[in-house]
Amino acid sequence: MPTRARKIAVFPGQFDPITNGHLDVIRRGVGLFDELIVAVGINPEKREMFSIDERVSMMRTLLRDTAVRVEQYTGLTVDFVRQAKATAILRGIRDVSDLRYEFQLALANRAVGGVETVFIMAGDQYALTSSSLIRQVVSLGGDVQQLSAILPEIVIAKLRQKQHLADIEPALPDAPAN
Repeated sequence: MPTRARKIAVFPGQFDPITNGHLDVIRRGVGLFDELIVAVGINPEKREMFSIDERVSMMRTLLRDTAVRVEQYTGLTVDFVRQAKATAILRGIRDVSDLRYEFQLALANRAVGGVETVFIMAGDQYALTSSSLIRQVVSLGGDVQQLSAILPEIVIAKLRQKQHLADIEPALPDAPAN
């Protein structure tokens, strides 16, 4: 009897910052595949709060007791997926606007790379969680501790450090008058 091919999935994202919603998708996705790779990437259209090395380090710390592999990548997700010999891309869906965007990506990834996409609906408590919104709250001086329901403690600690550094960095001197 032939051996069944291992089902490998890649859960790609910027993860800036990593949220409990991301971790929820990972926990549920682990049960669907033989191997799950969390692929931390760079989105050139978004300004980063954490470097890719910081994000990979946090993700590895958070997932150290799991069988999940964390990798960083650059370039097209579909290229990374093929390189990893994965059979699917795992994506979390929060709402209808996510579905529209992710549907377009899934069709493109299937057409270009022959890779299927598997969607997992976000848990109710994470449906409104957005890394972009968290970055905005933090950059405007919001209370990071207020985000404890949607962020892991390690991320809150790192965000506090970033806020503290922003508070003590000297202001840039005014440009000299001509």
